[in-house]
Amino acid sequence: MIRCFRPAPEGGLQASDGLPDQLDDAVIWVDMVSPGAAEKEALEALLGFTIPSLEDMREIEISSRLFTASGATFMTASVPADRGDGHVVAGPVTFILSGDLLVTLRYHEPRAFATIGRRIRKLGLDCSSGTAVMVALIEAIVDNMADMLEDTGRAIEALTRSVFEDAPPGDTHGGLQAVLRGIGAVDDTLTKAVDSLTTQTRMVDFLNQNLAETQRKNPFSRRLRIVGRDLHSLVEHAGFLSGKVAFQLDATLGMINIEQNNIMKIFTVVSVVLLPPTLIGSIYGMNFRFMPELGWPWGYPAALGAMVASALVPYLWFRFRGWL
Repeated sequence: MIRCFRPAPEGGLQASDGLPDQLDDAVIWVDMVSPGAAEKEALEALLGFTIPSLEDMREIEISSRLFTASGATFMTASVPADRGDGHVVAGPVTFILSGDLLVTLRYHEPRAFATIGRRIRKLGLDCSSGTAVMVALIEAIVDNMADMLEDTGRAIEALTRSVFEDAPPGDTHGGLQAVLRGIGAVDDTLTKAVDSLTTQTRMVDFLNQNLAETQRKNPFSRRLRIVGRDLHSLVEHAGFLSGKVAFQLDATLGMINIEQNNIMKIFTVVSVVLLPPTLIGSIYGMNFRFMPELGWPWGYPAALGAMVASALVPYLWFRFRGWL
């Protein structure tokens, strides 16, 4: 799918679906979402340069993500998106600046792209050029990243309460296993967030430097510096959250080990308590011909009493030592 955007007379952006035969000067942004081969070829013919493939976008080396070719600037960053089921998916988004035209290429749906029109109208942002739209998009992406990290922090706090406050004793099988699954989901989100923030930081620095070199006065320098500082602070916060997740994992595994040790302690005590009665029962269950107790009138009750006493003595000893 391809959508073209022009500045709206009342402010904001005006969208139109499909690719026109010619890109007029009013078009400042072309957004491609999972384009087909025919759509890419048609746009390449209008632009005069090759659009990266999905495999090219996934390259991790900086030279493949940030470069200038054919008079256009190519920038690729990882941007997360909510899948809608509580999980986060991260995918590459390529920004191409060719003069005053911005071309974006993506294969998923980050929230910033759906809300950028409302954001521009609400904040009264400049959208007279492709560069202005790209800066607004980057700011929206960073804001969404901050919201995602805030949600992740709240999820970590909820997991902490589940381990140290809410989990009932002996709930290893249910509650703590659910906590482990939650920790895995949070760690996956943080891993994607750190990767996205790192690529976005590099892209913002590259864009700011490129604008400073190609324009006598960079009108977006201040906004990009603020975005750069926000990205660095988010990277630090994500690292702090990652440390909390590591502690959360250690604490959860420690609680599981404590519960398992308690269970094993009970089995051990039961085995020790039942061992003397088993020994006595084994002795009197032997088929020897001459066993004096077999002829006693109180032999059977005496054997049962000995079994009870032999089980009661170690039990009381364990209680006295505080092991139960």
